[in-house]
Amino acid sequence: MRHVFLPICLVLGACVPASYQSDTASRAAPSHESALPPMKSFSAPSPVPPQRANRDILRDFLDLAFQMESGRVLERFSRFEGPITVRVTGDVPITLMADLNRVIHRLRDEARIDIRRVSGGAANITIEAVSRGDIRRNLPSAACFVVPNVDSLAEYRRARGTQATDWTRITRREKIAIFVPNDASPQETRDCLHEELAQALGPLNDLYRLSDSVFNDDNVHAVLTGFDMLILRAYYVPELRAGMSRQEVAQRLPAILSRLNPAGDRIAPRFSGPTPRAWIDAIQTALGPGAHASARRAAAIDAVRIAQTVGWTDHRRAFSHFALGRLAQSSDPDFAREQFVIADKFYATVPGTGLHRAYVAAQLASHAIARGDGAAALEVLTPHVAVAERFENAALVATLKMLQAEALEIENRVAEAQSVRLDSLGWARYGYGADWAVQAKLREVGALSPLRGPNG
Repeated sequence: MRHVFLPICLVLGACVPASYQSDTASRAAPSHESALPPMKSFSAPSPVPPQRANRDILRDFLDLAFQMESGRVLERFSRFEGPITVRVTGDVPITLMADLNRVIHRLRDEARIDIRRVSGGAANITIEAVSRGDIRRNLPSAACFVVPNVDSLAEYRRARGTQATDWTRITRREKIAIFVPNDASPQETRDCLHEELAQALGPLNDLYRLSDSVFNDDNVHAVLTGFDMLILRAYYVPELRAGMSRQEVAQRLPAILSRLNPAGDRIAPRFSGPTPRAWIDAIQTALGPGAHASARRAAAIDAVRIAQTVGWTDHRRAFSHFALGRLAQSSDPDFAREQFVIADKFYATVPGTGLHRAYVAAQLASHAIARGDGAAALEVLTPHVAVAERFENAALVATLKMLQAEALEIENRVAEAQSVRLDSLGWARYGYGADWAVQAKLREVGALSPLRGPNG
């Protein structure tokens, strides 16, 4: 399942509220019914190819395929056999079908999976669009989730806790349900589609050591990456079949990966170490729901301490500092900025962390704008807008552009600022959803500037 984490806020002040109001109609309405510019969408995808050694990817594949997030071991390889059909039920948001068609096209084209959408009747995978309240009532920490051997939320409630919904008992997948929110922003619903459809088809595990994957609970990546498509393509090669043991799969993987990803044979392995349970618990406390502010910050400090003790210099060390900065920014901005600088230093040493650095850039630019240093903010922001666009993160694109607009105004480039701010709004409609949420983000970013202050 995709976990509910606190929003990875992009500015110094408070986040756009995590709980959206009940205004699904305005969120799903055609653009002419909104006072804002039309919603923007991304062009043809351009995923970044895996930048790691095949020897590392082999280990990743096995750990993803033969273990669950809970730590339970899967004794047998599990997948669909034969063509896969997908249908959609429930109260479907207006953007969901286009996003689903797009990801199915990618799965067919990049992962070579025989998958197609059907409009009626039974299907191997049923995607039911339900309210976030319905999701939370069934799994309080989930933004969306996937379940075997059911095709509706009502059926899941009846079967919950039985052997039918136990992933460890399944080798050949035949019927799976995915539950996604229909009252969230378009981007949040799309992110759920990507992650849960990928888990319905392939790995059930998430690994924090993966910097370039949606199979990571840090929720940095929003859409399936080049690495993810390689994993899914390997899942469905003819050399593998449902029911194989870990050893049988491991024997075949070197040749499979060499054929599918020949560049990976020329890269030296990094062999990232395991992620301690204590660090995972600290991060989940720091960024997950339920804890008080003081407990969150203490947990983030623990995550940094554990990362230092383990000796990490990778993206997990960086993410520890990022989380601490995220939680300290309202009470101690200078300390928070120090943490973001440290995070960026570590991210810069790890291949495939361009999107991570874009998040950090937004934070650092926010501090520069608050100091009235528009030139420094623009220098930080400029390289990262294209990165956020390539990784199809509309919320991040919108916020980076809003920050650019504030920086341009500080530099007295008012006409440019107005143009960039207007451009941000189409992305914000997809990334943040309802008009009120977009306007809240605009006010939040605008409040950073000393030209306007907290009242905008």
